[in-house]
Amino acid sequence: MRKGLLQQVRRVVIKVGSRVLTVEGGGLDYDAITRLCDEMAGLRQQGIEVILVSSGAVAAGRDALRSADTTLTIPQKQAAAAVGQPLLMQAYQQACTGHGLVTAQILLTAEDLANRNRFLNARTTLEALLAAGALPVINENDSVAVAEIKFGDNDNLSALVTSLAEADLLLILTDIEGLYSANPASDPAAELIPLVRSITREIERMAGGSASSVGTGGMATKVTAAKKAARFGVPTILAPGKQPGVITAAVSGQEIGTLFLPATDGLNRRKHWIAYTLRPAGKVLVDAGAQKALVDKGTSLLPSGITGVEGRFERGRCVRICGPDGSEIARGLADYSSSEIQLIAGHKSAEIEQLLGYRYGDDVVHRDNLVLATHS
Repeated sequence: MRKGLLQQVRRVVIKVGSRVLTVEGGGLDYDAITRLCDEMAGLRQQGIEVILVSSGAVAAGRDALRSADTTLTIPQKQAAAAVGQPLLMQAYQQACTGHGLVTAQILLTAEDLANRNRFLNARTTLEALLAAGALPVINENDSVAVAEIKFGDNDNLSALVTSLAEADLLLILTDIEGLYSANPASDPAAELIPLVRSITREIERMAGGSASSVGTGGMATKVTAAKKAARFGVPTILAPGKQPGVITAAVSGQEIGTLFLPATDGLNRRKHWIAYTLRPAGKVLVDAGAQKALVDKGTSLLPSGITGVEGRFERGRCVRICGPDGSEIARGLADYSSSEIQLIAGHKSAEIEQLLGYRYGDDVVHRDNLVLATHS
């Protein structure tokens, strides 16, 4: 199955975690970086384009600053990232020089990808770099990012970059073999799961937190990243980054790590951006009839089914659409602001102009800008 699924891969996003890139004590593992670059260069020679999402800046900076404290404050982490990012890029460039490969640094925040124009600009830049034969190295802009504009971790960032770059495969390299049925560090009966056909709640429950002092993401974030990539129609492989030949083995379809299959009901690019890149600015509450129409019939959200609004937002912002029990059933781009929706809630579309003095259309959220939530 793997070989057949992966034989058409022409562009891969590779995410490398901090534990893969560092030695005991926290400094950069230059041998590991050299090995990874050798393997990525090998993919390039096969005609496979590579985009690297790399952690390690904070760990490198903390080592350079001789900081033994593993519980840094946010300003200290940002300072460490500012010191460590050029060291990380220097290590990658030195490792790639022997292959005639030029590296290119791209630092992103969630705000960059939430803005549609900046999202498209980032895609254009990536395409130009790949066309020129460069290796884009992407990281979160930790030195300036705050909670409101952070991706949260590079696992999440790698899933969004997979959509941004329209890649064919997401390869997440970590410090363990793959997804296990339980935590292998504490349960000797834990078994490696080689194939995940669908990311269900049971699969999500198997994932635990991060056991690393130099990383921010645990297994849960990796499974979430795989789920996001799956909805874009892209498979994900979770594999042991310290193992020599891991990149070559994974991309060639060898049995290594855990393969997460793509969803059969994948989203188009715009809907994937709405569902996973945008941060909702508020909630629109709907009645049971509207919920049934949205979920069962795939309709647009009309004002007549709306029972309330939470939060303040402008027209065009992403909102959560929640049913009578408060659970999220969908999210989408609102064609009216929160104050406008409050005025037209419960009324027919034909009454919008009478109530507001103008109208943008019959829908509060058009079905083309609406994505149903998954509750597998």
